[in-house]
Amino acid sequence: MKIAISAQGTDLNARVEPRFGRTPYFVIIDEETGEVTYIDNRTSANAGHGAGPNAASAIADAGAQVVLTGNGPGGNAAKVIESMGIAVYAGAAGTVKEAYEAYKANKLTRVL
Repeated sequence: MKIAISAQGTDLNARVEPRFGRTPYFVIIDEETGEVTYIDNRTSANAGHGAGPNAASAIADAGAQVVLTGNGPGGNAAKVIESMGIAVYAGAAGTVKEAYEAYKANKLTRVL
């Protein structure tokens, strides 16, 4: 399973970005292979409109089934995410690695 985490940087040591649609990056952890990649979301994050839905589409295109973020996505993004069957957990904080560990320990709140 692939997990996308909203982040201020591109690796496991990056700080979690609390905003979903306006996050500069999503770090992707592939639990099957252990591979860590990222999505550059800066263009969507800086757009005047549609940041959340664009971010949701990028996550889906990357094959992520779960998103970890500080705050849940806004209404338009939530609709897109829900239609794609992607689970969203809020309350992620600290580093990407710490957020992933909190998810694995069932310490985050599922919002979608």
